[in-house]
Amino acid sequence: MKKTLRIALAALALVNLGAQAQDKPVQLRMSSWVPAQHPLNPSLLAWAEDIKKASGGSITATLFPSEQLGKAFDHYDMARDGIADFTYINPGYQPGRFPVMAGASLPFLFANAKGGSAALDAWYRPYAAKEMKDIKFCFAFAHDPGTIHSVKKITLPSEINGMKVRPATSTVGQIITTLGGTNVQASAPESRDMLERGVADAIAFPWASIGLFGIDKVTKYHIDFPLYTTPFVWGMNKAKYESLSVAQKKVIDDHCTTEWAEKVASPWADFEFGGRAKTAAQSGHEIVKLTPDQSAQWMKAMGPAEAQWADAMKKAGQDPVAVMNSLKQNLTKYKAGL
Repeated sequence: MKKTLRIALAALALVNLGAQAQDKPVQLRMSSWVPAQHPLNPSLLAWAEDIKKASGGSITATLFPSEQLGKAFDHYDMARDGIADFTYINPGYQPGRFPVMAGASLPFLFANAKGGSAALDAWYRPYAAKEMKDIKFCFAFAHDPGTIHSVKKITLPSEINGMKVRPATSTVGQIITTLGGTNVQASAPESRDMLERGVADAIAFPWASIGLFGIDKVTKYHIDFPLYTTPFVWGMNKAKYESLSVAQKKVIDDHCTTEWAEKVASPWADFEFGGRAKTAAQSGHEIVKLTPDQSAQWMKAMGPAEAQWADAMKKAGQDPVAVMNSLKQNLTKYKAGL
């Protein structure tokens, strides 16, 4: 009887040991290239805190903002290579690498970033496994629609001709080139310096972040239209994910959803939405309102960029009509389309 009890206790110890080994403590390194005070960072920390709670404290995370672990342009490769476990990726920083996602930065699609982030995530999920195969896709989200901020007044697309513009994404860059402008590549943290030194005359940027990055100090004209939005991805290192226990993987999966995409994006969306009024109230700044004819000219000028994206889709083996229809259907579903 004693022998049986010893065997039972030993077996129980093994079970407990296995459970402890299965849910070993995991520390995640999360990289965000925006400054510490940016409204995205608290959302990412809240997301990580919910993971800690759901995992019973076995998964904890540290956020490294302000490009501490690497440059903004490098964040996809940082997730791939394990420099960080989770990274904040702007696919548009690498033109041509993610052709499907580039469709989301085509002009005049998104009305807002809350439902827009849910729509973007739901749309892109079927494509992510192939287009971003080097990482584990967690979710996609967007900022509230941005516009062109410039050192001189712009009302017509023809006035871009000869200007030097920092585009937000590769798609916006194609628009600038088509209109006769020159693209000046710079990450968000580098943009004020480019404008201040005269290397760029204008920038595509969301409304409130121009203040956060000091861009409102070097631009004073702001076109009043929702030109574009930038799609982003929160991505994970595959090896880190595979090292987790089954229970821990489920916690991560439960936090890599369309619902979480919208939840993480919403505070930033509110921040950017309020930026227009704040900019308008600043002395020396002008919100440039367009006439119906001027707006029509901008809409017409976007045609070549849409055609270029369609060609890139075909080269990638995708049907551009089907891909874009899917995006628009999701924008309608989540009440975020123009």
